[in-house]
Amino acid sequence: MSMKIIGVAGFKNAGKTTLVERLVRDLTARGYRICTVKHAHHSFDIDHEGRDSFRHRKAGASEVAVVSRHRWAIIHESRGEEEPPLAAILAKLALCDLVIVEGYKRDGHDKIEVRNLALDHPHLAGDDPTIVAIAASGPVAEAPVPVFSRDDIGALADFIITHMGLS
Repeated sequence: MSMKIIGVAGFKNAGKTTLVERLVRDLTARGYRICTVKHAHHSFDIDHEGRDSFRHRKAGASEVAVVSRHRWAIIHESRGEEEPPLAAILAKLALCDLVIVEGYKRDGHDKIEVRNLALDHPHLAGDDPTIVAIAASGPVAEAPVPVFSRDDIGALADFIITHMGLS
C-alpha cells in the first residue's frame, strides 16, 4: 500500500501553515492518523546551543537521536550532502492515513493551492496539473479546479477525504 500524499502549496504569507495546522486538527479529530512534512528554504535548528544533543552535533556526529517518553527526534546533519528528495523523507515516516506536505510545490503529488487574494502572487492552478483545488481568502472567478474558502476547513477536509480515497 503506497502512502497517500496531499500537498499544500502557495507563495509566502498565503496562509499555508495555518491551513495545514487546521486540516491536521480536523482530520485527526475524525480519527485519521496524519503525518506532515514541512520544507524550509533556509537553515533551521530544532536543537539549541548548550543542549547535549547540540554539543554532540557540533562535535561531529552525523545523526543525533533525542528520545524521551513523550517524543523522539533524529537530527541529521547534511554536512555538504545534497538536500534529500521528498521520497527519501517520506520513507522515514511512520505509517499513517495521509501525509500533508507543505512546500515542495514542484514535486509531482496532488496539491491544494493556498491564495491570499490581498497579495498579488502568481497563480499555480491551471498551469500546474498537480493543483486539484484552491483554498482562497475570497471568491476566485473562473477557477480551473474547485475553490474553497481558506476558513471552511470542514469542506476542505471532506474534499481531501474523497479525493484521496480515505475510508
